[in-house]
Amino acid sequence: MKSLKIAIGADHGGFDLKTQLLAFLREKGCLVQDCGTYNKDAVDYPRIAYTVARLVAGGQCDRGIMIDGAGIGSAMAANKVRGARAAACYSVALAKNSREHNDANVLTLGAGQTNFEQAVQIVETFLTVECTEDRHRKRVQLINAIQDGPIEVGAHQATLLAGAGEARPGPSQPDMGKVAKRVQELLAAQGAPVAVAPAQPSLNIPQLIDHTILRPDTTRTDIEQLCREARKYKFYSVCVNPAWVALARQLLEGSNVKVCCVVGFPLGAQPPETKAMEARAAIRQGAREIDMVIDVGALKSGDDDLVLRGIRSVVEACRDGSARCKVILETSLLTNEEKARACELAVKAHADFVKTSTGFSTGGATVEDISLMSRIVRDRGLGVKASGGVRSLADLRRMVQAGATRIGTSSGIKILQEAAGQSVTSDGAKY
Repeated sequence: MKSLKIAIGADHGGFDLKTQLLAFLREKGCLVQDCGTYNKDAVDYPRIAYTVARLVAGGQCDRGIMIDGAGIGSAMAANKVRGARAAACYSVALAKNSREHNDANVLTLGAGQTNFEQAVQIVETFLTVECTEDRHRKRVQLINAIQDGPIEVGAHQATLLAGAGEARPGPSQPDMGKVAKRVQELLAAQGAPVAVAPAQPSLNIPQLIDHTILRPDTTRTDIEQLCREARKYKFYSVCVNPAWVALARQLLEGSNVKVCCVVGFPLGAQPPETKAMEARAAIRQGAREIDMVIDVGALKSGDDDLVLRGIRSVVEACRDGSARCKVILETSLLTNEEKARACELAVKAHADFVKTSTGFSTGGATVEDISLMSRIVRDRGLGVKASGGVRSLADLRRMVQAGATRIGTSSGIKILQEAAGQSVTSDGAKY
């Protein structure tokens, strides 16, 4: 439980129980975000349940707890939020099942059904049990998929749904793509006009990009230019080495651009304590995101405990400083099995992102690696950062389509120029 970040809320009926649980959670070392209510005046619980669920689904908090009279209405409200999986639990057995079988991330309690002693046992179970078996994870993925539309069902269920006016499940998206491509090929062969494929949905490209400069010979002038560009183009963050964090924070004062700092860079061979100290120092100087390199040698040696300790030490530093932690795997040095293990360790350590590369090794991001990483972490609340070799708009789109939610690149301006149809004046090579 220690170092978990918990969003907790209650309506007027759950206020007393929430107050007791707040003290209990803080005593256990949890970082608690109190979402209200703050007195016993009548309030509408869906607003607070929505807030708790949003903080969890958005990754700002690890788990959520919401209390109303029965716990049922709050569960209904929270489950309307994409990415939230709320369970109303009235016993330890239900809490255990909700985590092991359903990977629930929001617990709802009924103050009229549960006293404090019972609630403590339920909460402890909910915060310590993990969903680990593949058969359960597969079903959780199906639960999540419902948010995106009809899921595949059996023949009998499909017949029932058709009779109820529901659309029958169609081919999966990759199959539909193949069908559309084949139809276009046949039409072209017959000389028939071929419909132009619909335009790809627009991307908020600047907010995908960590504008990056990590070269060892970076100068103050380079950092000043990087930050001017980040302000002008409204990039999500600038990514710099530890020596430049304080200056970058100063130069970006008053903007929405965050400062991201690399830790254990670029080899990842430092002990966990060293990485944690480096992260804490960077956060004190203004970093709001930390990109830390795992101990690649330990992973390849099968010492998963050491790798986990390294990640967790930085995650805890980030939680204490209200920063996010991205875990750099250095995928070019790993087998697919090692990449998968590293992703699982990042999930277990409650990191916020997994990231492909430092840009200083034998290779960078690939579509295959992004796809693999995304499949493992996307339904468990982590983002995926593609970094290393993303130098064009086409590169960025391929990474996003494969599952990337952030892009680390020194070619951000070039990418924006391509997106705007402008002549390219920068190749980002100086970064």
